[in-house]
Amino acid sequence: MNLAQELGKAIGKAATILPPDAVRALEAAREREVGPARVQLEAILENVKIAREGKVPICQDTGTITFFVKLGTKFPHLPDLVRALPEAARVATKDVPLRPNTVHPFTGKNPGDNTGRYVPAVTWEMVDGDGAEVHVLPKGGGSENCCALRMLPPGGGLKGVKEAVVEHVVACGGLPCPPTIIGVGVGGGADLALKLGKMALLRPLGQRHPEPEVAALEAELEELINASGVGPMGLGGKTTVLAVHAEYAHRHPASLPVGIVVQCWAHRRATVRIRADGRMEVV
Repeated sequence: MNLAQELGKAIGKAATILPPDAVRALEAAREREVGPARVQLEAILENVKIAREGKVPICQDTGTITFFVKLGTKFPHLPDLVRALPEAARVATKDVPLRPNTVHPFTGKNPGDNTGRYVPAVTWEMVDGDGAEVHVLPKGGGSENCCALRMLPPGGGLKGVKEAVVEHVVACGGLPCPPTIIGVGVGGGADLALKLGKMALLRPLGQRHPEPEVAALEAELEELINASGVGPMGLGGKTTVLAVHAEYAHRHPASLPVGIVVQCWAHRRATVRIRADGRMEVV
């Protein structure tokens, strides 16, 4: 079992092949648009096709590699997996190849292999079972620059959450390369709200939150943001976001954190499922 090689393949898949749900969302957006907005979406879809057929990165910014791991409490290969995650980044950097995107914040030194202190970033979630599921989410710098944390007064309630999200996304304009996917994390603490927003991006586009209240918030935010007219690449149009996904945690009564995580149209992701017997599947 070569975990690093398989995880490296998953990173490569995420970098070069846009998931079908994201492609369908872009195609649907193209059919809604006219003029410059439609031209932009046609160019995006042609870019997606060239990347897929040529096995080259979808974007020159191949992102910061982020892993979200659902780990079975009886998973027998944990030490191997811990070692494999940064090694997978090195493998993919060489094999795809990926642009080296990690620099020391003080010296500017780049190790050249997409690793570094706390990078790749890994979020661990313990679940029942003896397998593991590793989600790969490369995150581009342009969209990451448009992420934000809002610490709202609790009295603002759901209305305040909606206003904060819509105002922020509209203010970003064309900077994060719309049409974007927005992850919204509500509650918890400052760090958890942003983490929840990023985790919400792992859900397939169009798949609503299972709780009706949260699903309704997602739908309303999509409608409000798309009504802004920012449009593809900020050039105007009906489609500013392809989807809004929300997640939440219980909060302190005196605090209402809202994490707003912006993902560009290149919603790159892949998953590796690892069984206890060592079998692996990249999806």
